[in-house]
Amino acid sequence: MLGIINTLFIEGLVDPGQHVSAFLNGLDDIRSAMQPFTPEFVERWCGIDAATTRRIARELAAAPTAAVYGRIGTTTTMFGTTTSWLIDVVNVLTGNLDRAGGVMFSRPVTGGPTTRGAGRTGPAFTVGRGHSRVSGLAEVMGEYPVAVLAEEITTPGDGQIRGLVTVAGNPVLSTPNGNADGVARLDDALRQLEFMVSVDIYLNETTRHADVILPPPSQLERGHYDVALLQFAIRNVANYSPPVFERPAGQPDEWEVLIKLASIAQGRPASADAGFVDDGMIGSMVASAVRDPHSIVHSRDPQELLAAVGAGARTGPERMLDFMIRTGPYGDGFGAKPGGATLDELLAHQHGIDFGALEPRLPDVLRTPSGMVELAPRVLIDDLDRVQRAIEDSRAAVETSPAFSGTEMVLVGRRDLRSNNSWMHNIGVLVKGKSRCTLQVHPEDADSIGLADGMLARCRRLPVH
Repeated sequence: MLGIINTLFIEGLVDPGQHVSAFLNGLDDIRSAMQPFTPEFVERWCGIDAATTRRIARELAAAPTAAVYGRIGTTTTMFGTTTSWLIDVVNVLTGNLDRAGGVMFSRPVTGGPTTRGAGRTGPAFTVGRGHSRVSGLAEVMGEYPVAVLAEEITTPGDGQIRGLVTVAGNPVLSTPNGNADGVARLDDALRQLEFMVSVDIYLNETTRHADVILPPPSQLERGHYDVALLQFAIRNVANYSPPVFERPAGQPDEWEVLIKLASIAQGRPASADAGFVDDGMIGSMVASAVRDPHSIVHSRDPQELLAAVGAGARTGPERMLDFMIRTGPYGDGFGAKPGGATLDELLAHQHGIDFGALEPRLPDVLRTPSGMVELAPRVLIDDLDRVQRAIEDSRAAVETSPAFSGTEMVLVGRRDLRSNNSWMHNIGVLVKGKSRCTLQVHPEDADSIGLADGMLARCRRLPVH
């Protein structure tokens, strides 16, 4: 990506397009930051020769439409965040942002951060509002790196984690902390907790440490609407899947289990009614929408809306989903837009509803303090120094020790549908057959380290300086 961007600038191929250029900050900062990263400088690091990098840059710039895409694998590496940002930069510089055939923004049916409130206004994106207790790693979007979980459990002191709640997943297998540098593995760390509860349908490497396992209903016993992934759909679509089977009597839904846990954590008795918390959550959503001058239900009577959204005795996620749909970009606004979308309408269309193709959304989609696309955030520009040092150190190591080039490689994570991030290995039919815990290596790299197809390989992390 760095070599491609460098080529675009050097050869005068940068053209974000008039539509995007009017709302773009940071182009000169990008130009300056990319100067050291010629295709020749990066070719050994990424294993792609300079001529190929230049060809790709020229083809992207000349293509009538194009989109560079990266996700899992791109992100789970030493420079994952920086690489993901550079993918966006390439799309912007080649004129492929917010246009058909390029990369576009959906207009999700349930609404989202880019549809609520005023366009072109929003808080600044910040990281490091807090730091992990032991290693001092920065918070990002309210979360800390899961790689520090083991040390936060095993290191004594004020703030030591003594209890844990897990919801699905299997972090013992999927957390990248291993047993390196003397840090206890998460599997060992969980044994030291004073209390652990897991909301899960499986007994696995993680939940075996739990004092209590609370099983939610199966996937076929509860409804589903993909609020998160439909934010990134390639068309503006919506579909709701109602439960296939009725839950057994006395079996709480997953949301009821989680609300009960939250209630207990807040000091309420275990016998407290989960409905009280549920009512409070939907009430808060309604109050927020009514206060928003850009909402379709601005200044409406909250009690009227609560009565309408609760019609049919809906509770929990379905009640919230109906409210989100009805106040979203295509919603009926509780009568304000007759014929608009509702959950009842989705139920009447079992295969979902297509609300149309993606359309350009700049500048209204922006939620930055400047109201502009901030192409060169300082935290990411600054990280290029670390990239440059890593490349230079790698080149120096090869020059002083040619054998080093055959043992230092970048391990890129990938996902296999059969195991689904280590969670689905509980289902025998999905994991039968040959092991999928495999390493894919270029034949030339394999030859350099004496590795043949079918052999066992041991991967070891080199120290990061």
